[in-house]
Amino acid sequence: MDYAVIVAGGKGLRMGSSVPKQFLPVNGLPILMLTIKRFREYDNSLRIILVLPKEQHEYWNELCKNYHFTDAYAVVEGGETRFHSVKNGLAAIPDDTEGVVGVHDGVRPFPSVDVIKACYDTARTAKAVIPVVPVVETLRHITGADKTETVARADYRLVQTPQTFDIQLLKRAYAQPYQDGFTDDASVVESAGQAITMIEGNRENIKITTPFDLRIARVLA
Repeated sequence: MDYAVIVAGGKGLRMGSSVPKQFLPVNGLPILMLTIKRFREYDNSLRIILVLPKEQHEYWNELCKNYHFTDAYAVVEGGETRFHSVKNGLAAIPDDTEGVVGVHDGVRPFPSVDVIKACYDTARTAKAVIPVVPVVETLRHITGADKTETVARADYRLVQTPQTFDIQLLKRAYAQPYQDGFTDDASVVESAGQAITMIEGNRENIKITTPFDLRIARVLA
């Protein structure tokens, strides 16, 4: 049985909006609804767990009524950090469940269905999979005060979501105490000793966090 944990805890600060970014409309539909629909396109039987801050639940329910959004999903309360939010989402999956779970940013509405499928399919054997794209711009590393150096961009990748894992593996990994170095799910799993497999993502799978991103999203939608 496969799951998707979709984490949407943004407050819209970088967007400069009073409305949390996951609720902003893109071509007539809130971003978070577009994200859920994309996973439904991949697999209509996928069990979706939506993680939202408690104070946003009522607003989300009103949006669903206004947009006649009836997709099936469970809603759980977000935590203090992304780590704790994902942990809350995983807690909603029965402990004896076998299968694959994908963890996805709620403000990434454009993962291709092919990439989602590849992530889930690969995780059935590789256990821990992340989609990545190449770095296309020159990178400089800050080595000290007023000191920088160019690094080989071929040695780096930009990481996207969904990050997909064997459910039991991810549950064990999230039993660890929180660390500041846990910037995504792969870093949590890696800390538990599991190697990460990278697959090719799609460049349209942007994370919408700024007004510029929102303009790009309205072109992509």
